[in-house]
Amino acid sequence: MTPRPVAPLPAAVHRKLVLQREISRVLSPLTTSVIETALRFVLGYRIENLQGFRRDYRRACLKHDGPLMICANHLTMIDSLVIAWALGSPWWYLRHFRTLPWNVPERSIFAATRFMRMVIYVLKCLPVERGGNRMEVTGVLSCLASAISNHEVALIFPEAGRSRTGRVDPNSAASGVGRIFRSVPQCRVICVYLRGDHQEVYSGMPVRGEVFRGSVSIIEPKTNYRGLRASRDIARQITQRLANMEQEYFDGRK
Repeated sequence: MTPRPVAPLPAAVHRKLVLQREISRVLSPLTTSVIETALRFVLGYRIENLQGFRRDYRRACLKHDGPLMICANHLTMIDSLVIAWALGSPWWYLRHFRTLPWNVPERSIFAATRFMRMVIYVLKCLPVERGGNRMEVTGVLSCLASAISNHEVALIFPEAGRSRTGRVDPNSAASGVGRIFRSVPQCRVICVYLRGDHQEVYSGMPVRGEVFRGSVSIIEPKTNYRGLRASRDIARQITQRLANMEQEYFDGRK
């Protein structure tokens, strides 16, 4: 399969994306420190083998000089914050800002007020209404693909929502993640599986004092299909790897 390079963004959209990135970069020492402080000391969260997570992520970012996309399981509303904390310290993100992931949160939840829109803006978020206007969704995915192609890192939940069963379902993979991957030549996928010990199914927030465990794996999906079937095949390969990582997680807890 020959990748289809991402199309250039309209000039106005490109300028807005660059402006958002620069504002986020300037404020990142504050935002990343506040988030880590809130997760660690206010909510009492802890990540087992935190240094191992960060070491694996650093190696992936430094070893592969091309585009990277993070794909993860999704169980709570703050998974993207916990994952960003697990993968890098505020100091690391200050020195390697491109590795602080872009996110695509649900607009109706995370951009409901002006204040919330300001917060997610400086956190490198591109809100989208899932199941909304197709052209708008495509525009957001194009921005994300453009950022990845410029060696920024993006975090995507391939199931396009929190798992209602509490387990990764390869058959629920959304084709959007495959479409983004196919549009960025030489892209690699960093699969991140992270789960709290008390997390049985999906929820709004992990319980206070939660301990998170998981792993990191790097893959380069390939497919012989074309078009939509290719995007779906890529997405399914990614979710299947996450499902395998999930099984390893539960096997390790027995």
